[in-house]
Amino acid sequence: QLRLVESGGGLVQPGGSLRLSCAATGSSLDRYAVAWFRQAPGKEREGVSCATTRSDVTNYADSVKGRFTISRDNAKNMVYLQMHNLTPEDTGVYYCAADPVGGCPRRISIATYDYWGQGTQVTVSS
Repeated sequence: QLRLVESGGGLVQPGGSLRLSCAATGSSLDRYAVAWFRQAPGKEREGVSCATTRSDVTNYADSVKGRFTISRDNAKNMVYLQMHNLTPEDTGVYYCAADPVGGCPRRISIATYDYWGQGTQVTVSS
């Protein structure tokens, strides 16, 4: 059974950067497509970025294109989300997710992913 644990969240000033990490255990991550989602207070969870098993396909929400980068290290069973030029609108709980079928659709949907981490809080505020 795949388990995902996120880390790296915190408080950052507008314009700052953070790198989130997602550690996978219980199964080899190279069998799964991966994604990052986020949920702001009072809002629905939204897809931020995804990558196929070898990152030959990656997709990003329009709101983060050019600022966020998803990457993965299958040898280490890790997924990362590098975030730059953060704004208060990026505040929320960030979740790592995985899909054994390998999907990374252009529209990153909750329904695609079977495995979820517990989330890490990102707060962008001065």
